[in-house]
Amino acid sequence: MGAPAWRWALRAARLPVGGGRAPTAPRRHPGCGPAAPFADSASSSSRVEALRDKRVRILSRGLPKQKPIEGVKQVVVLASGKGGVGKSTTAVNIALALAANDSTKEVGLLDADVYGPSIPKMMNLKGNPELTTKNLMRPLKNYGIACMSMGFLIEETAPVVWRGLMVMSAVEKLLRQVDWGHLDYLVIDMPPGTGDVQLSVSQNIPIAGAVIISTPQDVALLDARKGAEMFRKVHVPVLGLVQNMSVFQCPKCKHETHIFGADGVRDLAKTLGLDILGDIPLHVNIRETCDSGQPVVISQPQSDAFSGTTVTIR
Repeated sequence: MGAPAWRWALRAARLPVGGGRAPTAPRRHPGCGPAAPFADSASSSSRVEALRDKRVRILSRGLPKQKPIEGVKQVVVLASGKGGVGKSTTAVNIALALAANDSTKEVGLLDADVYGPSIPKMMNLKGNPELTTKNLMRPLKNYGIACMSMGFLIEETAPVVWRGLMVMSAVEKLLRQVDWGHLDYLVIDMPPGTGDVQLSVSQNIPIAGAVIISTPQDVALLDARKGAEMFRKVHVPVLGLVQNMSVFQCPKCKHETHIFGADGVRDLAKTLGLDILGDIPLHVNIRETCDSGQPVVISQPQSDAFSGTTVTIR
């Protein structure tokens, strides 16, 4: 920048050039004495208020309008914050228990974990959804539960290597371009974390409530708390917390061991002012039955591991 150019820039910024005097303030007209500062203050306050109102209007236009899923009465989301805490296992068994506890209720299950879908294996479902005359996907059904998952649309071993916008588009299609029929409950198995999918689901559809799943381990509790706080920020009611893998009982001697710690989720629930919806033990049957596509609620209906949880949700 040459000398004339930078001098012009400094003058435009009302700064002194080359040791010269700074520009003097404009003269006040007669009558603009002590009251002028108050006038300036009032004008500044009104400008701030106008900017605040404009910002609110812009933000309200930017947020998507919540639109119910056609045919679905209530949506319950299950989230964890941390992966590997048994969220999908819990979601599957809660959906099955909701249907088992009241045969008049229709229940659906949506796998919103695009990167790591688990519902097809746990629900023993394979194949591609058929299309209706309205070009909507028909959910695959087993044990009376209508299921939809990204796992039905890709090969079982194929990774999903997508950026955020593509994932959000896929979730939108799984929500809107599915012929759910008439459901009393749609249980959504959310992916770990507090990112794009969670925000997209929370802001696009009305949600009856969120359930947070966690083990009692301190590392898991840190993310569980973040998950609960996220739903509060987007105005989704948090129904409560489920403590998973709470205790291990030796199948031989019946000795109980708290492998991941004791009562961590209960302590977090007290801190957040939330309820404990269930306390699920670390039991080999729960793992084996889900891996085989015969969840414990179906294969061992005498088990009461999930009964207390579903009663509270209903």
